[in-house]
Amino acid sequence: MNSKPIKHYGDFVAALLDAGFSMGGGNDEGIHAVVTWNWNEQPPYETPVRWHTGDPETDPWEWRIRVLDERTDIAYAKLFFKKSGYITREWAPYFLAVRRANTTFDEDYANGTISHPAKRIHQAVIEHDALPLHAIKQLAGFGKEEKSIFERALNELQMKMYLTMCGRQQKVSRAGEEFGWSSTVFCTTERFWGEAVFAEASNCDKQEAIQKITERVRMLNANADPKKLSRFIKG
Repeated sequence: MNSKPIKHYGDFVAALLDAGFSMGGGNDEGIHAVVTWNWNEQPPYETPVRWHTGDPETDPWEWRIRVLDERTDIAYAKLFFKKSGYITREWAPYFLAVRRANTTFDEDYANGTISHPAKRIHQAVIEHDALPLHAIKQLAGFGKEEKSIFERALNELQMKMYLTMCGRQQKVSRAGEEFGWSSTVFCTTERFWGEAVFAEASNCDKQEAIQKITERVRMLNANADPKKLSRFIKG
């Protein structure tokens, strides 16, 4: 599939909605990315788009938050190869059908496919509807010595599509004043997508969903490696 040059945020959103999904970090990982160059690479065509400039119109790093703030039809999280990516409303039911296969969180935990640290994080988010990263660590009881355990568990929940990013929030002092860097906010995918998307996913056969996504990837990238493609779809 031939893609049009990306010259601003609007181009990015249009291309993403057309594709249905994309890697998020300027590397297509042999599958597909709307923005194909990284922050230390030159764009392959003439464009004002540059990473880490802070310009919300032309900085792909800012677009991930704009998408979450401004739209309800695009999700952004650690979705593919434990790296960031986007999925649109149209394709969310297919990925949910593959990654979760109509099982509940408790069933996956009982079957051993969800770790105990992931359960601690999930429970904290469930109890508070949505939580910034620093609050999740505190409320789920993760100490500094558990940093790597926490990060693996959080990635696990995103890859299995139980949690997703839903914005950002600054820390608030006891005096009620915001301070420091903004922290990513997480919520459940149920909260993010709503009942209709999950109803569609429940009516979608896992193998049919795999086939549907495979066909779409082949349209976007005919040279995608079969093994990488399988990992991309199944997580």
